[in-house]
Amino acid sequence: MPSTPALKITVLGSGTSAGIPMIGCKCAVCTSGDPRDNRQRPSILIGYNGRNVLIDTTPDFRTQALRARMERLDAVLFTHEHADHLMGLDDIRPFNFLQKGAIPIYAAPRTEAAIRRTFPYVFEPDPPKSFVPKIEIRTLDGRPFDLFGLEVTPVAVMHGQSQVYGFRFGAAAYLTDHSEIPEESQAQLLGLDVLFLDALRHNPHPTHTTVDRAVQHVERLAPKRAFFTHMSHDLSHARTEARLPSHIRLAYDGLEIHVAEGA
Repeated sequence: MPSTPALKITVLGSGTSAGIPMIGCKCAVCTSGDPRDNRQRPSILIGYNGRNVLIDTTPDFRTQALRARMERLDAVLFTHEHADHLMGLDDIRPFNFLQKGAIPIYAAPRTEAAIRRTFPYVFEPDPPKSFVPKIEIRTLDGRPFDLFGLEVTPVAVMHGQSQVYGFRFGAAAYLTDHSEIPEESQAQLLGLDVLFLDALRHNPHPTHTTVDRAVQHVERLAPKRAFFTHMSHDLSHARTEARLPSHIRLAYDGLEIHVAEGA
């Protein structure tokens, strides 16, 4: 089996659905001078072997792509169909133009249905006169698949009453928007170098994980490094991170994480 390629993971957004600062809010985090407290909607970019794979197209995707100086996009993995993970899909158009081709997107059937409802013009039989995203939908069924030489495994998690996907890729995994990680999914998350987990806030939430619960997941799954994401304005970066073990950090927009080849 080929060695897992070296990975560069760029955090494009580490915030919750409203983003931080949140509109109209004057709390300490929303008015913070610490740039790590400015959080766009949650997404990461995975770079390897000259490829760029995106997880989720947030409403902030255009700004995120410009900040990360993205010059190509080879595929998009969707965790689920909620607006903060989907609504930037139209902004893949420049990559279609630059690369002169369609971009494969990987989505569960419910997410695919939401994409078709939200962006019906993408699927019209007669090409529109305006330039629309060109995509090739590939259905996620829970089985691992090869993506340009990198094995990707969908990891089923519960987001309240809904099943959504996280993804394992090599020795790294990205889970966002989860309130529960089923036992069978936890078994897919052992032996990791890097693990991203939802950690919305300290107080319980019906569809997300608390900081304390996320720490418990890290203790059980034992990755070498863990990063919390999808954080609300309840969490100050500096104050929250100071209370965490040294191998657990808070993600922040623009953070770059490297995973060695074969890790």
